[in-house]
Formats: sequence, C-alpha cells, structure tokens
Amino acid sequence: MAQLSDPLNVHLGDEYDRDLRAALLTALLEAGATLKDRWSGVAGSQDVSHEEWDTAHGVVVVEAETYIGLSIEGPEAAVTPIVRRLGR
Repeated sequence: MAQLSDPLNVHLGDEYDRDLRAALLTALLEAGATLKDRWSGVAGSQDVSHEEWDTAHGVVVVEAETYIGLSIEGPEAAVTPIVRRLGR
C-alpha cells in the first residue's frame, strides 16, 4: 500500500488582498483546476471562505479567514505548481 504524504499548507498573504485572490484564481485555472465545492460564512467578526478544487494531483483547499489570511493546502504535487505560478 502506498503511503500518503502530509498535505502542504502555504500561507499566501492577506485575505483581503484582491489582487492576490485574482492571481490565485488565474493560477488555479491555468493549472487545469476545477471548482468542486465552495462555502462561506460569518461568525462574530470572522469571515471565512472555503473552496475545494480538483486538480490532476488531488484536491486542493483554498481558505480565507479574517485575521488569519489566505492559504492553499493539498498534495505537494498539486500545491507547488500553483504557488510557483504566483511567484512565491
């Protein structure tokens, strides 16, 4: 049985950075990712959004949360090319 590696989690920047969010969307689409699921919510002063994207190398999760920022998590083979497209 193949052993699964731990997911890679990369903090990309501030959750309110619209240019970063637009660049991330472009990077995901250029990498051939397709949106699988999305939800968002508010709890007190916290806004949270959660997106799941299918890629050739597995599902990546993009989350944005007030005071925490924007992050991407998933298999290294899926996350690394997307992060590189962002120049990070």
